[in-house]
Amino acid sequence: MAYRKWWRVALAAGVVALVAAGCGSGGGSDSGASSVENAAPAQGAPPAADKPGAEAAAPDAGAPVKYRLDDRAIVYTGSITVRVEDVSAAAAEATSIATGSGGFVGGDKRSSTDAYAEATIVLRVPAPKFTAVVDQLAKLGDQQQRDVSTEDVTEEALDLDARISSQRARVDSGRRLLAQAKTLSELVMLEGELAKREADLASLEAKKRRMDNLTALSTITVTLLGPEAEAPVEEEETEIGFLTGLKGGWNALVGALVVLLTVVGALLPWLVALGLPVVGALWLARRLRRRRIQPVPASPSAVTQPHP
Repeated sequence: MAYRKWWRVALAAGVVALVAAGCGSGGGSDSGASSVENAAPAQGAPPAADKPGAEAAAPDAGAPVKYRLDDRAIVYTGSITVRVEDVSAAAAEATSIATGSGGFVGGDKRSSTDAYAEATIVLRVPAPKFTAVVDQLAKLGDQQQRDVSTEDVTEEALDLDARISSQRARVDSGRRLLAQAKTLSELVMLEGELAKREADLASLEAKKRRMDNLTALSTITVTLLGPEAEAPVEEEETEIGFLTGLKGGWNALVGALVVLLTVVGALLPWLVALGLPVVGALWLARRLRRRRIQPVPASPSAVTQPHP
């Protein structure tokens, strides 16, 4: 009995020791993990919200990319018509306004007579000063017409940049392959391919330069009218619809009839002068032919008697 009692006590003590050892190891792991987490911020690790996998810092994948106004590529184009007292003086002042803003004159066309004077000047000015230059030009005299338009070419510019980068990589790859060519056939083939890639790259770069030129320098067409010159008439909007089509068809029919009657009136004297003699000649020829083919009646003696 005493042996069984001591055996039970030893078994219970062993179980308690095992449980205590397990709790101690678990507490050690927790403390180790907490120490690592506490040490991470001290070493300069980003907080949980700034980690790439954190949900709070993840951007909206479906949100469109937004650009600031300064980052967008916009082409400004404008035209303005101003009536002035002296066209030559106003043209010189318009040129001075353009050059003073950092631009230049892209075209200059003038015409003058005793009755009127007119000048059309094409100005290229920096895009940031486009509005200010147009306002200064309007003060040269009495503004008759103003037309300003803008075109956003940001997407086209970004697409060109991406295509140029890709094409440059292709050109570099072709040059490396050309340097490694070992046979004459490979050399000829790679030279042709490299020439084609370089031509495509040059074309893309030329398009990019033209686009940069349009976005950097805006175009303003200034029309200066003298006191006696006529102002340009604005084009009317094109009308559509059933009544418009009916009106157009009726006008076309009337125009066609007028042309037809004009042609008939022009040809009628010739028909009278040439047609009557021709008709008379044909009638006379027909009468003569009828007389020639008319049968002659037979005489009674010429009739043969029947034999008995």
